[in-house]
Amino acid sequence: MFWNSFSEFLAMGNHGVYVWGSVGVMMIAMIVEPVLLIRGHKSLVARLKRQLRADRRTLSQG
Repeated sequence: MFWNSFSEFLAMGNHGVYVWGSVGVMMIAMIVEPVLLIRGHKSLVARLKRQLRADRRTLSQG
């Protein structure tokens, strides 16, 4: 498609709200997903370390 001005490009043939809204939602998802994965990974590692310490304590006492 060809646009005569930048404002026509942003309007996307009167569908700009939907186009740019979906682009925005996708950008947010692309940023939030890795952050959530990293947080989940850190949480899992911490939980496994606590479990390992508890298991070692149990073995040393028994």
